[in-house]
Amino acid sequence: MKSLYDALLYLTGWPLAVLLIAGGLYFTVRTKFIQLRFFIESLRVVLEKPAGKNSVSSFGALMISTASRVGTGNIIGVSTAICFGGAGAVFWMWVTAIIGGASAFVESTLAQIYKRRNPDGSSYGGPSFYIESACRNKFLAVVFALALIFTYGVGYNMLASYNLQSSFAAFGFYKPSHCWIFGAVTALAFLFTILGGSRTLVKTTGVLVPVMGVVYILFSLTALVLNANNILPMFKVIFTDAFNFKAVFGGFAGSCIMWGLKRGLYSNEAGIGSAPNAAAAADVSHPAKQGLVQMLSVFIDTNLICMATALMCLVSGVPATAADAGAPYVQKALSGSFGMTGPVFIACAMVLFAYTTLLGNFYYVESCFSYIFGHTPGKKSLLLIRIAGALLIFFGAALKMEHAWNIADIAQCVLAFINIPVCIIIGKAAYTALEDYARQKKAGKNPQYIAGDNGIKEETDFWKNC
Repeated sequence: MKSLYDALLYLTGWPLAVLLIAGGLYFTVRTKFIQLRFFIESLRVVLEKPAGKNSVSSFGALMISTASRVGTGNIIGVSTAICFGGAGAVFWMWVTAIIGGASAFVESTLAQIYKRRNPDGSSYGGPSFYIESACRNKFLAVVFALALIFTYGVGYNMLASYNLQSSFAAFGFYKPSHCWIFGAVTALAFLFTILGGSRTLVKTTGVLVPVMGVVYILFSLTALVLNANNILPMFKVIFTDAFNFKAVFGGFAGSCIMWGLKRGLYSNEAGIGSAPNAAAAADVSHPAKQGLVQMLSVFIDTNLICMATALMCLVSGVPATAADAGAPYVQKALSGSFGMTGPVFIACAMVLFAYTTLLGNFYYVESCFSYIFGHTPGKKSLLLIRIAGALLIFFGAALKMEHAWNIADIAQCVLAFINIPVCIIIGKAAYTALEDYARQKKAGKNPQYIAGDNGIKEETDFWKNC
């Protein structure tokens, strides 16, 4: 069992790094640098209203995926990357976000094309659906669904619970045994909200995510102002460390590139097949629209929230050490800029980030159960699934940091090794949809998608074939 664990952990190193970079670059070239060409268009599309009464808007789907992406990894993950990989890891996190935008577009556009219809007219879907429909491989689709359930219901949610309780370690009242109390409170809060169903989840994340994101960025800008003299030296260290190739290739597994890529992937999740589950729920007139919106989510997560954490930590001048990896480094850095207000703010941010992450993650879990069951699970089944999710959150609070991160890394690695090759194989449908969208926009139209005109031979629930 240990040898299998070590083998899986090995895959989270350079094999995953190569897959991410190669896949992201391939999608970037095939979409002709969509991250740059259509960035302004993605900002416009996200504000469109859904046509259906029971449908989820582009913004609603964006907030669900962003709720999952913007979480404890944006604080703890960034801190871990800097403490173990150095300041240069921040640069490589930016790289994953830039090339990851193209991956996010492709996987989310495919999810829209092959999404399914609920009895009430709303939609659901994700990688399992396009693996079955386009690849005609039911077995692989089920494997992916099970892997995603494990990744988000077990790996990520247990990690979020651990990260949340660890952020209170800086306070005098905290004792190691308190992890169970934090785990219980977090699990109950999660269960209370999730029992309200997907509509409640969409409304909750639609309010919390934008508010907490804006406040967090403003706090970061304040830290930069208070430490203005350190801004230029900070960027010098980031770029010098990022391109110190002698240090990098002397120990690649522990280098800034590896830590930046691993924590960047954990944070923005581009290419691993999670966000498509939210993207498929959106009511849009053309699949490429939601692909553009999900591309924007990667930018928000890494280039705004992760960058905010990195800059306010590095600008403080507090040394990053392996012993302080995680919440301690962030709290020490912010104490240097804000005094005791810093740790209090981070604790509050962690509560909100962890809470929305848990909700967003479980939306994906329920989507995959819908695929496995062949329909949305019934009330009794959903109740059992949600109670099980709450129990995992409770026990996750007591995990050791190393095990918590390793479980999450291995779980996301399995998803990436299935989803990216699949998207490369069937990606033509997404590229054709993008060309169709661009052509209609150039003609001054509101793009409408017709599956048959875009080379889709399979039957789809939403898109006309002629």
